[in-house]
Amino acid sequence: MRVSVDASPLLLRSAGVKNYLYHWIQALQRSAGLNSVDGYPFIGSIGDLTHEGSVMSLLHTAPRIAWLLASNRFTAPRRIAAGKANVFHVTNQVHGGLPGMALTATVHDMTCWLTPEFHTPANIKADQRFAERILTRADGLISVSENTRQDAIRLLNIKPEKIVTIYSGVPPSFFEVTAADAERVRARLKLNKPFILHVGTVEPRKNLDALLDAFLLLPESVRADVELVFAGPMGWAASTTSKRILSGLPGVRYLGYVPEKDLPGLTKAATVFAYPSLYEGFGFPVAQAMAAGVPLLTSNNSCLPEISGDSAVHVDLRSPAAIRDGLDKLLTSESLRAEKSAIGLAKAQEYRWDRCAESSWRFFEQFA
Repeated sequence: MRVSVDASPLLLRSAGVKNYLYHWIQALQRSAGLNSVDGYPFIGSIGDLTHEGSVMSLLHTAPRIAWLLASNRFTAPRRIAAGKANVFHVTNQVHGGLPGMALTATVHDMTCWLTPEFHTPANIKADQRFAERILTRADGLISVSENTRQDAIRLLNIKPEKIVTIYSGVPPSFFEVTAADAERVRARLKLNKPFILHVGTVEPRKNLDALLDAFLLLPESVRADVELVFAGPMGWAASTTSKRILSGLPGVRYLGYVPEKDLPGLTKAATVFAYPSLYEGFGFPVAQAMAAGVPLLTSNNSCLPEISGDSAVHVDLRSPAAIRDGLDKLLTSESLRAEKSAIGLAKAQEYRWDRCAESSWRFFEQFA
């Protein structure tokens, strides 16, 4: 069996989908056996993962983007790029399938339907087009969580038998990170105090104003001994939140975009990982923190209880007081942190990329 996977988001500035494709394609290739998987359009060997730009040089990126644009207007370039694949697995960068080739896709979240206020009009239009042209017409779909699967069934009227839940993965570096790795990152970034860490783009959906409010509501005896650290680029509509993060609030640090190679060590160094997001389809930072053995505080909504299980303190995301209380419990109880860390390490074994790839190949086999 041959599968052509649209890898064009690897050429763009992107976050979760790019992370998924980068690791998923490599895991599929490792476990392919007699099968094969190709990156569309003509994306073979790729460099290191970066969310700030293409994983290929400009010389290699530009013609592939040009080909992608042409293939969205004309079938012939799409056919040439997909080759003789049995399955064409696409993202919202691709606007159509191919005759005689099974069409599949991954549903990452349904936020443009459930929380449109947290997206730009362009993002909403792109996802609606993707749903109309691809998701509702696909021969089969992968969902990254059961919560997202149920949302897709309900909101897009997708037949339940056409969509299967296959959890995403966590890179081995998060499972293998050591205390020494954490100390090196801590020293380089001058993180001298215990800290609460949030990793992700600064954007409305991440609910960071509530996290800031919760931190400032902590008892002074607790807050004086910890920092609240944000790692991630500034996203859309981040002006109000970014002003607060950068305003010099006591104990608040902003690191900006942190390279992928430093994220395992930074995560491992955290005392608590806080992720009070308003909605997630899978929540890569949460799964990564679990794999690194860091106790969690996260929201009680969307997929987050499903992904984190009992490894997290779950809170009402709309209540800064509830977030504060959860942080206070974790920061002041070493035994609770140890308990949540151990549970998280065990549950994170569900989120291995090789495990994801094996399930994905079983999904693809139905179209052989």
